[in-house]
Amino acid sequence: MKKNLLISATGTLALLTSAAQAHHSGAMFDDTKLVRYEGTVQKWEWENPHSFLYLQIVDSEGKSQVWQFETGSPNTMFRNGWRKDTFLPGDKVGIYAYPLKEGVGGMMVTARTAKGQALQWLPAGATAKAKIIN
Repeated sequence: MKKNLLISATGTLALLTSAAQAHHSGAMFDDTKLVRYEGTVQKWEWENPHSFLYLQIVDSEGKSQVWQFETGSPNTMFRNGWRKDTFLPGDKVGIYAYPLKEGVGGMMVTARTAKGQALQWLPAGATAKAKIIN
């Protein structure tokens, strides 16, 4: 009985561990590029498990589109100086992010707030060797 319980518990733990690792995959981002984006804050979602910044960005052709940028959990971000009121709707901000390989948005790693505050956060497993693209 104890042996069956141990095998069952080990199997469950293995499944949960693999699910957690898959959840934290950064495969959708191109971490070889760190791209600069400027825009107007539409929304700052400060929530678990990840926070999101929505920026209205105007491209070179004058088209406006809202882009979504992911960050870490509020706990992780708070320890790096980020706050629930770091971004307010209407703020003009500049960020650097690893872009999505497909779609609009990315993984935000640095920001300059409307008040001029510089913030940084490096996602787990990310390298600081990305080529910066302005």
